[in-house]
Amino acid sequence: MDDSAERRAGWWRPVVTVAGAAVIVVALLAGVNLSRTSAIVASGPDSEAGVVVEPSMAASPAKADAEPSRTDVAQVSPAWAQRVAGVTGIPQRAVLAYAAADLALRTDKPSCRIGWNTLAAIGAVESGHGSHDGAVLDATGRAEPAIRGPRLDGRHTARITDSDQGSLDGDPQWDRAVGPMQFLPSTWRTWGRDGSGDGVADPDQIDDATLTAADYLCAAGGALNTSSGWTRAIWAYNHSSDYVDRVRRLANDYAAAAS
Repeated sequence: MDDSAERRAGWWRPVVTVAGAAVIVVALLAGVNLSRTSAIVASGPDSEAGVVVEPSMAASPAKADAEPSRTDVAQVSPAWAQRVAGVTGIPQRAVLAYAAADLALRTDKPSCRIGWNTLAAIGAVESGHGSHDGAVLDATGRAEPAIRGPRLDGRHTARITDSDQGSLDGDPQWDRAVGPMQFLPSTWRTWGRDGSGDGVADPDQIDDATLTAADYLCAAGGALNTSSGWTRAIWAYNHSSDYVDRVRRLANDYAAAAS
């Protein structure tokens, strides 16, 4: 694998989605989409003017009174998270993770300006907010059962041999994308962060996975409160204009619902 591929945040296998006359073929990309529920009409990464690259202040996650940890979900207002979960349909535990990463990056990388709604949109596309194949986020933020992408054995996928002796993905022969934000083991080894504050960077734990995704997106896009920076970041996560368009629409929808 070349260096640029090594830096990517996951893998999306080739698929064909059919809805009426619309057929979309997706090749090797940066994210793995495990929640394919509808076709996407390709329109290009910059097709929609006025993309919501940062939610309004009314939609922003207000901090709770207590702030025991900068990256801990306890810094997010429970009332805000409950309301957003209700109006968006996102599980509340996932809302907390997306909002906590948003708040953490305001301190870590204030120029990035990544919004919780963008992270939520990626989480929706990658794994249905940690619900792929019947998984559920438990109270600690872990997806149970663990979410694993297909074996990258080159048959109907890219061919990526094992990079972690199966320690993360459980496969000692081929790599598989792992967790609710779908990271390759090699990418997680480089980018993995501890978002929950328990001292362990775990791709199956949504606080860790979301903070890592946010960090990756900020590094790739720079200022995500600009259309070009936002598009560049999402494109880096998955090299597909269809993917960028879908994330854009979801991010806009989530921000509008939460306003």
